[in-house]
Amino acid sequence: MTVRLCLPYPHPVLKTPAADVPEITPEVRAIWADMVDTMDAMPGYGLAAVQIGVPLRLAVVDCSDERGQAILMANPEILHASGQFRDHEEASPNLPGVSAVISRPRAVTVRFLNAEGQIEDKDFVNLWATSVQHQIDHLAGKLYFDHLSPLKKKMLIAKADKLRKRQ
Repeated sequence: MTVRLCLPYPHPVLKTPAADVPEITPEVRAIWADMVDTMDAMPGYGLAAVQIGVPLRLAVVDCSDERGQAILMANPEILHASGQFRDHEEASPNLPGVSAVISRPRAVTVRFLNAEGQIEDKDFVNLWATSVQHQIDHLAGKLYFDHLSPLKKKMLIAKADKLRKRQ
């Protein structure tokens, strides 16, 4: 399909909760296909539709070694999160050049509408769980650095701004 451009932070779409997807249509499938192409071109482990300017609750995640295993989700929601946490360095194409270590539940159970339009509950662990939670945050208008202290967040954004001005 198509590799789409990611919106630069602080675009308002990135901070606005996305709208639910009532059903899986050919248009939704086309957006998912573009999202997978965009994610693979980054390369990244996941992408939320809002990152490419589509204000719908759509996400794709692929943490497989060989790729081509993307899980397509509409309206994902966390049903259960593990009490055990895992640290992972996270980044976003919406704020390139910077990253931060974020602590998230090591495992989550997520309910979503799958590509067939069926409600599915799926367990994710480790990197898959981190990526799914990262995308669900995006769909709620939250970015990974919103998990940081105000000072660390300010420093991260300032560093990204400095890098952007050098280009």
